[in-house]
Order: sequence, then structure tokens, then C-alpha cells
Amino acid sequence: MSARILVAEDDAKQSHLIRAYLEREGHSVLVAADGRTALDLSRARRPDLVVLDVMLPEVDGLDVCRVLRTESSVPILMLTARSTEADQLLGLDLGADDYLTKPYSPRVLTARVRALLRRAGDGQPAPGLIRVLDVEIDPDRFEVRVAGRPVALTAKEFELLRALAAEPGRAFTRAQLIERAFGFDQHVQERTIDAHVMNLRRKIEPAPSHPKYVLTVPGRGYRFAEGP
Repeated sequence: MSARILVAEDDAKQSHLIRAYLEREGHSVLVAADGRTALDLSRARRPDLVVLDVMLPEVDGLDVCRVLRTESSVPILMLTARSTEADQLLGLDLGADDYLTKPYSPRVLTARVRALLRRAGDGQPAPGLIRVLDVEIDPDRFEVRVAGRPVALTAKEFELLRALAAEPGRAFTRAQLIERAFGFDQHVQERTIDAHVMNLRRKIEPAPSHPKYVLTVPGRGYRFAEGP
């Protein structure tokens, strides 16, 4: 499956290496050396995925991620030398779909790219429309509507919502949600699920602090509210 990928990386050697590996996979690659160019290219060329370094000149990667997430649901893979859990959760909280710390293997990066593109629905069949309460999920179009209002979700948020809404009322553990929403090829920590749920609630819930759709099940995990 080929895709248009934007690589935002100010280190010329790193961007050249990433580009070479991605082009070897059959993708077309756009390169931006600063955050402002990354935003401009994203708006003009509409990439299928963004590989985004945190430490960018002009506009840093975290701000680029924040802006991109208000404009689209494009999958974002963040690259950073920061390896603490707090830094990872910050990136996810801003809307990144995955997080890779430096130094990293280019083969791991390309594997993460493949996984994110699969999660975004490229090249694989999707089940039919899901409607629960006033939430509508269309996997074929990668669209979500709440009370008729379109909602832009990241690839992982979409898969998490689809997994929950496909079986309303069922209580899932975090480990089960990792398996169902992200698959075994993703190194997702259970605490990361909480960050994705928090972001998802902000986007779909009328009152995120008092959710009506994605409900917490104390001592177990989460469930989607059952329809009437």
C-alpha cells in the first residue's frame, strides 16, 4: 500500500534516511525542515501520514501536532529524543497516534508507519456502519458523527471508538482494548489507553467530565453506553 507521507525533520541526515526507507516501501515522501513548512505542506498536499520530529525550528513539533489535529485526522507518528512517560503522554494528549524515541531503527519506523496506515483503514476491508445512541461510525469513509455533527478523530481514537461501540454495554479491560483497537504489532501501554479515552471524550462528549457515551467501569476499564 503506497501513501503520501510528510516527514518533518530538521536533521538533514535523518530526513534523508527516513525518506530512503519510506520510498523503498513504495511511498511518496514530502520533507519539511521546519514546523511552518510542515504546516504549509500538510495543508497544500494533504498527506496520508505525518512523521513529525518534536524539536523543529520556527514552530516546534508539539505545536505542529496541535494545529494539525484541529484541521484533520491525519495519522501522526512523533519522533523525539525525550523518553519519559510524561513526554510521551503529552504528545498523545495533543493528538499524536504513535511515539518513537531516538535513537530508533528505521525498520521499526517503517513498521510503525505500516501499522498506522492499516489502522487508518488503507487497503483493508472495513465492517459496516455502526450506530449507537446518536453516534454514527462509518469505517469505509473513516468518518464519525455525533448528533449529526462530524467529529475529526485520530486513527487510534477512531479504532478505539469503533471497538467500544461495536459491542455497546460490554466492559473491556485496557489490555483488551489494546488488542482490539491497535493489534499486537503496537507497543501500547495500558496507561496510554486512558490518554486516548480522555482525548476521545473531549471530542465526542457533550460534557467530557460527565460522559454519556464512553463510560468508565471501575476496577476493569471502559464500556460504550447501550442504546435504548
